[in-house]
Amino acid sequence: MQRFEGRVALITGASRGIGLAIAKRLVAEGASVVITGRKQEGLDAAIGELGADRASAVAGRADDPEHRAAVFAHLAERHGGRLDHLVNNAGINPAYGPALEVEASVIRKILEVNVVAALDWTRDAVRAGLSRSIVNLASISGLSASPNIAFYGVSKAALVNLTMQLAYELAPGIRVNAVAPAVIKTSFARALYEGREAEVAAEYPLGRLGEPDDVAGPVAFLLSDDAGWITGQTLPIDGGGSIRPVG
Repeated sequence: MQRFEGRVALITGASRGIGLAIAKRLVAEGASVVITGRKQEGLDAAIGELGADRASAVAGRADDPEHRAAVFAHLAERHGGRLDHLVNNAGINPAYGPALEVEASVIRKILEVNVVAALDWTRDAVRAGLSRSIVNLASISGLSASPNIAFYGVSKAALVNLTMQLAYELAPGIRVNAVAPAVIKTSFARALYEGREAEVAAEYPLGRLGEPDDVAGPVAFLLSDDAGWITGQTLPIDGGGSIRPVG
């Protein structure tokens, strides 16, 4: 399939893991991509995998206004300002432990990057002429209690609601959806499964942890015209975890 032939997508936090898998999927289907990430070295390696003819990168922090401005200046120069799709993938989780023990400054940082920055990227993308669709990377932790990653879950719950708000405000021209992955085998989620992968995998009816490609495919679908009558929705990608019997 070449569902994204001639189109341009911006993917934040895409030097590795889920973001890079999404970038690879879109490039494979014909897109050109601009990716972001904090470290130039990681972005250079990602461009090496994606191909410099179809991908470019700008390094910086997701919550830095100057970084966002540099990204949109780059889009204007490289792609004539064209932007069809936005994937808000960048996110952080610097705190691990009970909600009552998380410092207020850390809570604010999580919300700033995971929620406020997603809104800022969307706002700037719309101003720059975003024309088709947005997918936000939420989390299954935003749909239920999430022990030990409480405020990551709170931030993703906010992102789920922000997805609905933006879908309403940007219709009919731009569709906005989200995905909510469970545990995916990435370095970002390593603390959730390292040393006990079999035990964690056994909690899912499909019997394994997710891989980045398990998220990339659904994201590509939601971005594409195949999802042309879907907006404001959050799709759980959880190996069947949400259908486990109670008790």
